[in-house]
Amino acid sequence: MGVTARRNGAHNGLTVLPADSRQPPAAEHDQAADPYAVAAGAYGLHPDDLPDGLLVADHTGRVVCFNAAAAKITALRPQDVLGRPVDQALPLEDLEGRRWWPLTDPYGGLAIRAGQPERNLLLPGGREVLVAARYVRERPTGPVRRLVVTLRGTDARRRTERSHAELIATVAHELRSPLTSVKGFTATLLAKWERFTDDQKKLMLETVDADANRVTRLIAELLDISRIDSGRLEVRRQPVDLAAAVQRHVDAHVAAGQPPDRFGVRVGQPLPELWADPDKIDQVLGNLLENAVRHGEGTVTIEVAPSYAGASYMVGERWSTGTVVTVSDEGPGIPEESMSRVFTRFWRGSKRGGTGLGLYIVKGIVEAHGGTIAVGRAAGGGAEFRFTLPVGAPAFMA
Repeated sequence: MGVTARRNGAHNGLTVLPADSRQPPAAEHDQAADPYAVAAGAYGLHPDDLPDGLLVADHTGRVVCFNAAAAKITALRPQDVLGRPVDQALPLEDLEGRRWWPLTDPYGGLAIRAGQPERNLLLPGGREVLVAARYVRERPTGPVRRLVVTLRGTDARRRTERSHAELIATVAHELRSPLTSVKGFTATLLAKWERFTDDQKKLMLETVDADANRVTRLIAELLDISRIDSGRLEVRRQPVDLAAAVQRHVDAHVAAGQPPDRFGVRVGQPLPELWADPDKIDQVLGNLLENAVRHGEGTVTIEVAPSYAGASYMVGERWSTGTVVTVSDEGPGIPEESMSRVFTRFWRGSKRGGTGLGLYIVKGIVEAHGGTIAVGRAAGGGAEFRFTLPVGAPAFMA
């Protein structure tokens, strides 16, 4: 049968039994079309080369293939599995304690059934494993000629579940404070409106407005994360004046109370024409400048210049691939051991507030534009974020 007919016994740790001599001749007549045989012949595919666990049972229900990944995932020894009936070699139960093989009945069940979707099952001792099965038949409603079972560990799923749990906990924590404030101030104003002066009312309403904006920003972050994770982040490209966008953000920080000499803006000319999503580029610039102002020290320097990493767009007498933006400060910087985690979810660094989602979103936005972003140490010792945006194309041409 496919691989097992070509690789008898054990070879370099391969856990495959010889093909059952009782296998009916009809099982071999279509060997040329057998994907296992084709893969083994054309590519030298070995069951132990597969990243997932593989178990194959023949037409009698006995295990004839059990690869190294399956042995690692199940903690079962190949010699205890090969040659045994599959229901005894791999005694699986669902989460309700029902035995899985009698429940699914691959050899005696419905003849139109092609397999079983992946689900979480338990081995003796409570070891969890993700199992999916495929029933290989000679014809659509014929008897099962081969049972192919894939096995995967649950570590990746657990990491995903932990990440989702952390996200929910973070969001709940971040929402609780502003919503409590909004509820408290509105309830107080409604109950005792006449007792407050106009200035007191204005202050309370401004606080409510600021907290409502905070909730709105958090919801926008969550939507961005959902789109980034699912690959659905839309980029609506328009002409963007990146130097002007940088200056707008600097002016906003100055208007909010930062001293003008806190910022240094350097623009290399001439810049290539940039087509990007202006709202999302504003989001990237706003996040990077906010981080530099809040967590850095000294002068915050923003450099905008053509990128000459390749050749796609003529700028003056040179070809440019796009625009590179560098945001740096003179603070303590980011420790070397933390730089690999800066763009991951929930990274906040030491003494950092916020949700820890901003830089993760920044990276997703830059990459959605086809660009790259990196973090390093600035010449002045602080953190340096550098992102490059390609020239791009208008949305109607993308």
